[in-house]
Amino acid sequence: MSERPVVVIGAGQGGLSTALALKDAGVRALVLDRADQLAASWRGRYDRLRLNSSRWFSHLPGRRYPKGTPLFPSRDEVISYLERHARDAAIETRFGITVNRIDNDDGAWVARSDDGDVAAAQMVVATGYEAMPMIPEWPGRAEFTGGLLHASDYRNPEPYLNRRVLVVGSGCSGMEIAYDLAEGGAGKVWLSARTPPNIVLRQGPGPLPGDLIAKVLQHAPVRFADAFARFGRRMDVGDLSEYGLPVPEEGVFSRLHRLGVVPSIVDREVIEAIKAGNIKVVRGVESLDTEGVRLASGDRIEPEVVISATGYQRRLEPLVGHLGVLDERGVPRRQGREAAAPGLRFIGYTARPAALGYMGRQGKRAAKAIASELRDRV
Repeated sequence: MSERPVVVIGAGQGGLSTALALKDAGVRALVLDRADQLAASWRGRYDRLRLNSSRWFSHLPGRRYPKGTPLFPSRDEVISYLERHARDAAIETRFGITVNRIDNDDGAWVARSDDGDVAAAQMVVATGYEAMPMIPEWPGRAEFTGGLLHASDYRNPEPYLNRRVLVVGSGCSGMEIAYDLAEGGAGKVWLSARTPPNIVLRQGPGPLPGDLIAKVLQHAPVRFADAFARFGRRMDVGDLSEYGLPVPEEGVFSRLHRLGVVPSIVDREVIEAIKAGNIKVVRGVESLDTEGVRLASGDRIEPEVVISATGYQRRLEPLVGHLGVLDERGVPRRQGREAAAPGLRFIGYTARPAALGYMGRQGKRAAKAIASELRDRV
């Protein structure tokens, strides 16, 4: 079995950032992905999706978005951008390869798949922070006769015209899908919020994007950053308590540091739809029955469709759990430039503002370290 210099697992923005930065450093990488094309996670998202972070802070290493791109690029614009740079750089990619496990074999890293093993001196794991859609095992879920799907399977409101829909989860995707449904002709839209979210506008009243302020606050003391963000919410969003979305006791940056949970980043139109009653906020889901949903408030509603915007799992344990490189939450103990084990690195498992740009910086720093280590082997 011949040994590659570097194998990157994952052909999303994190993996592509690393492969491009390696090419810039004079190192050719092989990229493996279980999907059948580049940026598969982007292709599977809903039609109205735009970046939550601006193009200023969401680009690949050293590769800006083309002139004329909107401040917040659409799903299709992101895909086109990634495809163009992968093609222009002639990144070697093998699709349809599901890596089941990574082992260290006498100093070489081996990616094991049903299609055979691939060995490399250096290996980078960039399978994504949102690898596996997750729907809670609510009591009565099997008995529910309505439609039940994960937000990753939602595309647009057309199939839900005049239907009653419950969107579970008040994160970015949940709130935006609820708005898409309300605007697109759904008969009734509920939004289930078990934990009141921190809310940040994608763009404030001025010309600057919200992620510019977030990037600055990321380096400030947490108490100050929380206070500033709370003031911004009061000025930009107002008090939504009467609509079921009170301000959480825990601030934006406290929750980010403690749990790795980012705020709900939305457009002003979403807030206006909630205030207008086009989206009705309800409590968390307790259970399902044949035709309805029981809420934590004790109320019962009867949606025809439940869309679960309840997040994803990283699912790194089957891949590298035996190597001792994950913490108790299944997150890599070390990421980016710093190797989790000699020759093994992880890219893209940190939740933070402008995460795509941060991935790019992680990939660039990791590539520099990898190139140096490979030179030292010669």
